[in-house]
Amino acid sequence: MFGWWEALSGQLVFGLFGLEKGGRLGEAVHFFIYDTVKIFILLTTIIFLVSVLRSYFPVEKARAYIAGKNKVLGHVLAALFGVLTPFCSCSAIPLFLGFLQARIPLGVTFSYLISAPMSDAVVIALLLSLFGWKIAALYVGLGLLVAIVAGLIIGAMGLEKEVLIEIKPVDASYEEQRIPFKARAKEAWEFTRDLFQKIYMYVVVGIGIGAFIHGYVPQDFITAYAGGDAWYAVPLAVLMGIPMYASAAGVLPIVEALTAKGMLMGTAIAFMMAVVALSLPEAMILKRVLSMKLIGIFFGTVGFGILLVGFLFNTIL
Repeated sequence: MFGWWEALSGQLVFGLFGLEKGGRLGEAVHFFIYDTVKIFILLTTIIFLVSVLRSYFPVEKARAYIAGKNKVLGHVLAALFGVLTPFCSCSAIPLFLGFLQARIPLGVTFSYLISAPMSDAVVIALLLSLFGWKIAALYVGLGLLVAIVAGLIIGAMGLEKEVLIEIKPVDASYEEQRIPFKARAKEAWEFTRDLFQKIYMYVVVGIGIGAFIHGYVPQDFITAYAGGDAWYAVPLAVLMGIPMYASAAGVLPIVEALTAKGMLMGTAIAFMMAVVALSLPEAMILKRVLSMKLIGIFFGTVGFGILLVGFLFNTIL
């Protein structure tokens, strides 16, 4: 898909800039320029298209629809709805609170909160571009499974009293609006622009880290400490990922570089899932509305699910 840009960026870096092909600096700069443009194109395109599609499914309509379904189906629908919302872990919290205010069951709201940053359409598009459809399908399928099962577990524990905010009934009624496509496209573009402005620096930093790893970190180092089938590789990757905060677009270039250097795919995927779904900033925001007990259960349940995903990826790939 981006073969033309890979060739053109190579001519730019190794021809016009005169950097050595195969050299550390040249390979790092090429990785940075190539990935930055590629991911920016994918980001703006996918966010815009998803935003247009989402405009035909109002949030209140989704809330009312999910609330009226049985328990398991509600979790499935909430997790799938997360795919349609291109939010990072912190940006998904306002809608998570909206679900709570709409009196949707607690576990169902967590299925959304887990799924939204982990398996949105931007993630899917980037995974397809970087790793192919098999990796993308496995990631999305297992990510949705983690969101659904974790939500079911949290919902079965009767933790509603651990929600610290007052849940007030809201009017879930809505009117079907007949908005012209041009207006929808304009609103989608404004949302795309605003979201891009919020996350582009994280993307640049992530690509910069990935470029450094690609050019300067020896393959033997990655293989020795995070590669192979060492039992501690996946748990270590999850623990390393939790303190970080980035969107999937920002962390995927790091994953690309790590796997190219010898890290097993499951270990890299576990690292990515921990970064996007279990960030410390997310915990700090949630602390205002949820008890530490519920936050701990949330992190522990999802973290265990991510560990299983990492081990499963490493076993079957």
